[in-house]
Amino acid sequence: IFNAFCAEEKLIGSLVSMPTRERIKAIQKMPETMKKKRDIRNKVLKEITKKSGSRRNQFDCCTQCLHRMALSYRQFRNGLSECFHLLQLWHKTLKIIRGEFGTSVLSYFIFLKWLLTFNIFSFLINFSFITIPQFVAAEPNNLSFTGLELITGAGYFQETVLYYGFYTNATISKTENGASYNMQLAYIFTVGVYFIICLLSLVFSMAQSFYRNFINPWTYSGSASKLLCTWDFNITNEKAVKLKQKNLSTQIKEALFKVNQEVLNFSLKERVVHIVIHLASWITSLGTALAACAGVYFLSINNLELFMKGHKNDLESQAAMLVLPIVASLLNAFIPFFYSWLGLLEKFQNPGHRIYVTISRNIILKISIVGILCYYWLNIVAASESQCWESLVGQDIYRLILIDFIFCLLGSFFGEFVRRIVGTTVCVSLGVPEFDIARNVLDLIYAQTLTWIGIFFSPLLPGIQMMMFFIVFYVKKVSLMMNCQPPRKVWRATQMTTVFIFLLFFPSFVGVLSVIAVTVWRLKPSKECGPFRGLSSMYAAISEWIEILKNYPGSKWVVWIYQNLFESELFFFILSTLLLIITYIYWQVIEGRKTMDKLLRKLIINEGKDKMFLLEKLRMLQTAKQNPSAP
Repeated sequence: IFNAFCAEEKLIGSLVSMPTRERIKAIQKMPETMKKKRDIRNKVLKEITKKSGSRRNQFDCCTQCLHRMALSYRQFRNGLSECFHLLQLWHKTLKIIRGEFGTSVLSYFIFLKWLLTFNIFSFLINFSFITIPQFVAAEPNNLSFTGLELITGAGYFQETVLYYGFYTNATISKTENGASYNMQLAYIFTVGVYFIICLLSLVFSMAQSFYRNFINPWTYSGSASKLLCTWDFNITNEKAVKLKQKNLSTQIKEALFKVNQEVLNFSLKERVVHIVIHLASWITSLGTALAACAGVYFLSINNLELFMKGHKNDLESQAAMLVLPIVASLLNAFIPFFYSWLGLLEKFQNPGHRIYVTISRNIILKISIVGILCYYWLNIVAASESQCWESLVGQDIYRLILIDFIFCLLGSFFGEFVRRIVGTTVCVSLGVPEFDIARNVLDLIYAQTLTWIGIFFSPLLPGIQMMMFFIVFYVKKVSLMMNCQPPRKVWRATQMTTVFIFLLFFPSFVGVLSVIAVTVWRLKPSKECGPFRGLSSMYAAISEWIEILKNYPGSKWVVWIYQNLFESELFFFILSTLLLIITYIYWQVIEGRKTMDKLLRKLIINEGKDKMFLLEKLRMLQTAKQNPSAP
């Protein structure tokens, strides 16, 4: 023990005498556990602090203070990063899923976690800047609570902060001469700033994921390097060792899938048969989506007529409004199973192609249904005789999200649990089911799209969706572990996360922005409810505010920005041009990446054939990408 203590003291003494950069590298290279390395680092920092205290006479007061602040900041930053690492949500669970089921299934859970953070952020913003100020001016709710409101979203909830119609249009002030709070501006600016942040976050996440998975070729290390160079010798726990082994094995299988994939040569007759099957599948899927949209549209119109004829505050008549969300959820639940069956009939050689085709069909179905519902809300409900059409839309979206959540849980029970029992006892040939990535991802995008649309009509909807996503994660995780088997064909799916984010951006987020823009700029608010009552449009609140600011010399810059940016066609023309240029560069980068992938694949397959020529060609491509002006 004494010898070990002396050796540690010598080690700490040698580390203290090193420059900062060399000391960090030396600690990183030590063959010790992370906990031991942290202890050594903390002891070294303490020793440096003591020595700096003993040499305080050599430095002036300012230098000493700055040195201590730098050390304290470094210790605080290291401690904070360790705390964030420990508090990282579902970190261990995601590692287990990756080791057991591969990156294709993992991409779903990463996407779900990413959406959960979106809703947490949205709930905090709306609750802080819209809901809390409303509590100051809120009037008591005289309606009775029966419990049916939890399903219908009507009744007692109509007179709460859950819906748009409850919020005041007055300027809130605690005292007569105190600071005031304009609820109109707070409502529209909070929602607007949130969508701007979402737009930037989506674009940044999409660009980052695209660079990591498409552009940067060095993120894909070879199978040999994975096998020989990626083991972490600091792992000592037996469970961690087994998990690392499974994870590494799955990664190698995924990396070798394209190399070992057989290229089947079909005859002309077989190719024609495959093309006919694909065309028939697409015609059937598009026809099914069209029929579903027509059914939802006519049902929604009849449902509104039934509601307008009945008593508006009668819970039984409002319970009849559950017919529309139940039918929409039934269509969204059962038609994707039909699409999955079509994908099996088409017999794709690559499992990734089957998933992408199924995702395309599902996104057409779900976005079409959402589009029909938006048309119904903005053109029929908004023009109806309802006293507060905004709250009526919020109730519809609340019911749609709630029923969709219930069907999601039922889908896990019947589609995975019951299917496993049938496949292992009744019909053994079916076997254990695989996790349906396409259907589950599109369920998340559908739910998030409804939440984004509903934010304007029900500001606390992200909080409800946040709780639902949290429950869905654990239900799907338990169902995956108990009822599903790993994919029969292990394939690399790191690029799927980029595709998911792109689908969330377009058509989901872009469509939501269109709906919110029409609501704010073109539709007339209700006369008897909401913060914008009495205005010609919701956007008129900003116009009136700008007119008031013109009387204050210190606010001229705000008026200038409004007049030269938001009311200028030239600004939006320049913005559109930049967007087109970025899109062109985006596709050029994709084409370059495809060319590089082909060359890398040839290097792997042909091994010794013309390696130097291909490497030189690959190097030329990389040089051209880094320096476009080079010949």
